[in-house]
Amino acid sequence: MKILLALSATLLCAACASGVTPNGGVASYDALKTARAECLAKGGDLKLAKEGDPQSITAYVCKRK
Repeated sequence: MKILLALSATLLCAACASGVTPNGGVASYDALKTARAECLAKGGDLKLAKEGDPQSITAYVCKRK
């Protein structure tokens, strides 16, 4: 049981570490260009989330067309 708990805690910490955004999360031209290209490759369209801060890259979401 302790092994399972330790493993799940490790995986949870790894998920948190992967959420780090480049440039401090600023929605620069380059960051938006990259995010838009990745979203288009998935068949979606990059949109600003409702009530989102347009200066934060985390406020943009990829929505299916």
